[in-house]
Amino acid sequence: MKTDDKIVTFESYYDPVLAHIVRTRLEANGISCFIADENIIGANPLYNQAVGGVKVKVFEKDIERCREILATEGDLHESDHFEIDNENNTYVVCPFCASTNVGNIAEDKDVGLLNSIANLVNPFHTQKNWHCYNCQHDFE
Repeated sequence: MKTDDKIVTFESYYDPVLAHIVRTRLEANGISCFIADENIIGANPLYNQAVGGVKVKVFEKDIERCREILATEGDLHESDHFEIDNENNTYVVCPFCASTNVGNIAEDKDVGLLNSIANLVNPFHTQKNWHCYNCQHDFE
């Protein structure tokens, strides 16, 4: 086995969708690559941190070319993050698509008053606190 045929981890992402975006950008530029550890994360998203995220694997000889390709695209890691739910101190993961690309829905002051009244009238009414930017669902 030649040293330039060695497969290495190019980058790791906590969001599988971002890993696939990078993979498709690299493949569109003629770089052979694949995704690793996606199935582990899909089976249990809480393993994401333990496994180290979803990995984009490339040949070692292509590392510099990969960096050049992605340098023109900008840094995708800025949207690859974890939100922490302060109530139960866990990572927030979308229950629909298992993405960590979620954000807290900021309450409008006027809407907050209406929600408070709605909760008094119907105590089983639940407020949607999170929004998934991948599948566009709101969830609590």
